[in-house]
Amino acid sequence: MSLLTPDFGLLFWMTLSFAIVFGILAKFAFPVITKSVNDRRAYILQSLANADEANRTLESIKQKSEELIDEARKHQQELIKEATTKSALIIQKAKEDAALQGKLKLDEALKQIELQKQKALGEIRSQVALLSVDIAEKILRQQLDSEGNHEHLISQFLDDIENSDAMRN
Repeated sequence: MSLLTPDFGLLFWMTLSFAIVFGILAKFAFPVITKSVNDRRAYILQSLANADEANRTLESIKQKSEELIDEARKHQQELIKEATTKSALIIQKAKEDAALQGKLKLDEALKQIELQKQKALGEIRSQVALLSVDIAEKILRQQLDSEGNHEHLISQFLDDIENSDAMRN
């Protein structure tokens, strides 16, 4: 027996023991191992399917959120446009109201000025009339002192009164 070349008997017993161990393994261990591998494979496949489903759901949610954001932006733009239109109308109405109020106040001020003017003219006329009467009285006193001027002055006054009445009409 040499160390490098095995004997026929050794080979026989090694093959027989290998066949027995292989048979025991095939009967008891291999089914458990293959079942475990198949279960693991099924679990991995199920996990991949769940991941794909989660990705599809996530993509769907992402798409819906983008649609909602787009819709919100459109709604925001509509609101801004509507607010801008309303503010322009409010500003226009305020300008018109301010112009109307200004015109009314201006008209009222012009009326007040006209009334004050008429009142001032009336006062000036009454003062002029009083002064005229005073001056006329002084002149008449001087001229009535002499008799010839008296008749001439009366006729001149009557002529002046007729002329002033004719001008007024």
